[in-house]
Amino acid sequence: MKTKTKKRLINILLVIITFCVFTWLGIEEYKESDIKKGNYKIQNVSTNINNKEKEEIKKEYPKEEVALEYKGFDVLAKLEIPKIKLETYVLKTYSNESLNISVVKFWGAKPNTSGNFCIAGHNFKNENMFHNLKDLSVGDNLFVIDNDVGRVEYEIYNIYKVSPEDVSCLSQETEGEKEVTLITCTNDSSKRIIVKAKEKE
Repeated sequence: MKTKTKKRLINILLVIITFCVFTWLGIEEYKESDIKKGNYKIQNVSTNINNKEKEEIKKEYPKEEVALEYKGFDVLAKLEIPKIKLETYVLKTYSNESLNISVVKFWGAKPNTSGNFCIAGHNFKNENMFHNLKDLSVGDNLFVIDNDVGRVEYEIYNIYKVSPEDVSCLSQETEGEKEVTLITCTNDSSKRIIVKAKEKE
């Protein structure tokens, strides 16, 4: 009896051990499979992010040659605003002399790069100055053309006036977007007219 009981117990133990081993192997396989799936998901997310970054880098803009110099001053870009028939060079150096020649880069990012490219100009009636900025509206388009990136279209999203001491329009917090800010004086020079535009999608 004792021998038979021992054999039964051994058999039961073997069945239990076998069951436990197979169960354990199944769980490990499930975990491994789950981990693989998880890795696959992570890789997919990573791939999507990388693809998005690559799309940004690969985004092509129409190329157009821009003069490197205008009346003795280095040129950064060309600005076109079809609604007011303005075509003007954006000069690199900000000074009283350059402001009397054309509009100039006042602050911020390089043309057509992430950040806020700020352009200042006198409210003169010259054909290449900012006299007619007052005629623009939200939704109007403008173009900035440079020799590195190309021709980029922007859409005006805000127009307002500020006191000369208010420099908040120069902020570079654009969340990685390309932005252009145009700055000129009102007719009596008591305020500044600010025109804000973002890259058109």
